[in-house]
Amino acid sequence: MKKGTIKKILFYLKRYWISILLSVLLAAGTVISTLYIPILTGAAIDGILGEGSVSFDIIFPVLWKIGILVFITAICQWLLNICNNYITYHVINDIRRKAFDKLEQLPLKYIDRNGQGEIVSRVVADVDQFADGLLMGFTQFFSGILMIVGTICFMLSVNMTITFVVVLITPLSLCVAAFIAKKTYVMFRHQSETRAEITTHIDEMIGNQKVITAFSHQEKSLEEFDEMNTRLETASLQATFFSSITNPATRFVNALVYAGVGLVGAYQVIHGRISVGQLSCFLTYANQYTKPFNEISGVITELQNAIACAERIFALIEEKPQQPDADHAKDDLKAEGKIELSHVAFSYTKEKELIRDFNLCVTPGQRVAIVGPTGCGKTTMINLLMRFYDVTQGSIQIDGYNLFNITRRNLRENYGMVLQDTWLKTGTIRENITLGKPDATQEEIIEAAKAAHAHGFIKRLPDGYDTQITEDGGNLSQGQKQLLCISRVMLCLPPMLILDEATSSIDTRTEIKIQKAFGVLMKGRTSFIVAHRLSTITEADVILVMKDGAIIEQGKHEELLRQNGFYAHLYNSQFAV
Repeated sequence: MKKGTIKKILFYLKRYWISILLSVLLAAGTVISTLYIPILTGAAIDGILGEGSVSFDIIFPVLWKIGILVFITAICQWLLNICNNYITYHVINDIRRKAFDKLEQLPLKYIDRNGQGEIVSRVVADVDQFADGLLMGFTQFFSGILMIVGTICFMLSVNMTITFVVVLITPLSLCVAAFIAKKTYVMFRHQSETRAEITTHIDEMIGNQKVITAFSHQEKSLEEFDEMNTRLETASLQATFFSSITNPATRFVNALVYAGVGLVGAYQVIHGRISVGQLSCFLTYANQYTKPFNEISGVITELQNAIACAERIFALIEEKPQQPDADHAKDDLKAEGKIELSHVAFSYTKEKELIRDFNLCVTPGQRVAIVGPTGCGKTTMINLLMRFYDVTQGSIQIDGYNLFNITRRNLRENYGMVLQDTWLKTGTIRENITLGKPDATQEEIIEAAKAAHAHGFIKRLPDGYDTQITEDGGNLSQGQKQLLCISRVMLCLPPMLILDEATSSIDTRTEIKIQKAFGVLMKGRTSFIVAHRLSTITEADVILVMKDGAIIEQGKHEELLRQNGFYAHLYNSQFAV
């Protein structure tokens, strides 16, 4: 077990110390009442003196006491289970919430570099595994330790010699359990990592099933899954096999304890040092004393799995968050739309520089089109403007304010963004349109939908604006999803716009209408238009032609065509017969 991980678990448990104390007290009550019953049973046995000579005056009061103790034990056990579940699932709730909060704070580069399935596996599957181990730990580990300590005390009160035999042999089972636990930790960790790989693979395959089917990739996908599944099978079998050795090994040691108690106890009875009832009591104690060792050994192996999962969860929670907003950052900017990029440099990896010495000045209300071949840096520039990524050199200013001196929330409130890749959340049409303006009225929503030419198809849906849509709008066409994304922007009416292939999935007739609507929307608003279909950006105030992370040409459509340069080549190639 890793001490650092255990300390982190204890940190989350610290908040519930009152519940933990109550759990310990209830466990102690359960143990004491359970351990006192064998003494009463022994007294009852000693009250049976022989055939026809049974002392009912002793037996009946003892039976009443046993009944009361059994009832008390049952109540304590019931309350103990409630308390342990309360602690476990509140701790799990805290950890899962902390993990999800961290996902909201992590920079986009973390999401880009880690598979979605891997992240989902940590937040869902690993937390569930940790919950199982933590609950078992509270249910059996602490109760088991108290049972061991309590049994020793009760046995010492009856006979020290037999107690010495029990205590001498039992530590062997702990040694066996500790040895196996060290071996299984690595195996359980490998199991968790492989399970995350499978989750990632399944997430990718389900999310892209149409593409996989179109390219007949099913068999290859199945082969990849089989390979990962086989590795998971091997890792799981190894972890389960070695962890399963613990229980039989400890049971063997415990059987030796029971045999030792029987032999020594019988010898003591023959020589009149203890009664038959006391021997019966000791044999019961021997079982009760060794049982927690079996449970604890099982718990230890389960805890190895839990701690391996906890380590992966804490690794996510402790990931370095994105750089926080400056203390003096402005949070009430109402942008006019003047944007300046000065000597900007950026790269996703240190090995490959993407944008270098990038300079640009955009005046308020200007329409800026960005064109260029794939990988030239168009989308990267959008990421920098929105501060999804931060520049490595140079500066970006809006209305004279450096982006680092504006809160991210305030910055993004000044942008309206429509991307080629649409995203809709599970919920109603209304909830998806009002994502940026939750308090919008029904009239405002309908007006925005009409401006985006989405009102018609929405009214034809079963429940109109209250129609539930599935994850990522699975029950809508791609064009309909894009119209809803455009409706979001129409509703918010921000001072600056970013349109990244905003009409790529819309039919030509609707696209013409949308372009007119955008034309109205963009009046007086600084707009960045990323386009591959160059016919859609001929009316732009300025066209930036990018290549290899730099602006190589700049001007209006007609000017660039007259230059007969790279832009002219791109434009003419789209209309070549």
